[in-house]
Amino acid sequence: MCLGIPGQIVAITDAGRLMAMADVSGVRREVNVACVAEGPLEDLLGRWALIHVGFAMSLIDEEEAAKTLAALHDLGEAQEALAQMAEGDAALEGRA
Repeated sequence: MCLGIPGQIVAITDAGRLMAMADVSGVRREVNVACVAEGPLEDLLGRWALIHVGFAMSLIDEEEAAKTLAALHDLGEAQEALAQMAEGDAALEGRA
């Protein structure tokens, strides 16, 4: 399964190599935009894309980006809770 993380294209870093800077939850990463470039690269500025392993795979709207980011945040919280439960179980087993 592939997971795309929403990122907003904030700058074109190397037009010749189709590279841009994407802001992914406050972290800036350089990504390849070849899969989403359909015209001048400047048209991508401000747009949201699903980012996977350094590639902007598809463009999404801002609402979809917000929903996906919220779901990923909730998933992270659930993962933390599961890890804490596992630690608690391990501690109980150690006392038995």
